[in-house]
Amino acid sequence: MADSTASVTNPSTTAMRELDPTARPRAVRKPRGILVPLWLGYVFLYLPILIVVVMSFNDSENLFVWRGFSLRWYPELFTDEAIMQGLVNTLVVATGATAIATVLGTLLAYGIAHYTRGGLIRAFAIAPAILPDLLLGIGLLTLFSLLTVTLGLHSVIIAHGVFATAFVTAIVLARMANLDPSLEEASRDLGAGPVRTFVRVTLPQLAPGIVAGALLAFTLSIDEFVIAFFTTAPTQPTLPIVIYSMVRFGVTPEVNALASLLLLVSIVTVIAAQRLTRLTGTPK
Repeated sequence: MADSTASVTNPSTTAMRELDPTARPRAVRKPRGILVPLWLGYVFLYLPILIVVVMSFNDSENLFVWRGFSLRWYPELFTDEAIMQGLVNTLVVATGATAIATVLGTLLAYGIAHYTRGGLIRAFAIAPAILPDLLLGIGLLTLFSLLTVTLGLHSVIIAHGVFATAFVTAIVLARMANLDPSLEEASRDLGAGPVRTFVRVTLPQLAPGIVAGALLAFTLSIDEFVIAFFTTAPTQPTLPIVIYSMVRFGVTPEVNALASLLLLVSIVTVIAAQRLTRLTGTPK
């Protein structure tokens, strides 16, 4: 039966084996040149970042002259009052925006998955994630002006929470697509109300997606510049705005050290979010 099936499904292979039992199917060669654009793309994206990291360990104050390996710029970085104040402001904004986005994004994803049909409301919920930052920043600034809201860290927290909520919603919705609805039905059949079912049954299953969305929201808030530029007060700049003001007068080695530390934080956070997002697959 196996031989007849093989002869039917792949007659050329069977005939070749009959003529030469030691013959093997010829492997299809992939052109090596097809990988050249891929590696060129990687070089284009990551070579500038690598240069910044390497030059952060340069002992020279001249960015273009290598005078030896040194860690001098990292301790000096933490003695710069402007950078440290910008870092504190950024952490405050990122923490507040992450809290808002995590709560609103989770509830929004739950409502969309359970009480809506079609993709229109889902598209509106995720729209801030794909809108240009410039458009979102100008729109939020106009809204704050109409509501006579003074600009400060609180306005940046609200602004960052708006666009970060879209990312949390998207990740939690992806997680909810793989949940078993029979667990919620069983909970309600056993007498649990909607709130208790959500807290005791749904929320634990959504935990990996919620944590992944929160980590992503925190990373995006730390690195975000355009929206913060339009919605913050000049006396309370976030770290990206401080870096921008320094770069205008020339890049210093301290900025390279700061960029390297931010890169490390972003990489660790993104890897953690990616590992947690893996848990959003279909449960076994």
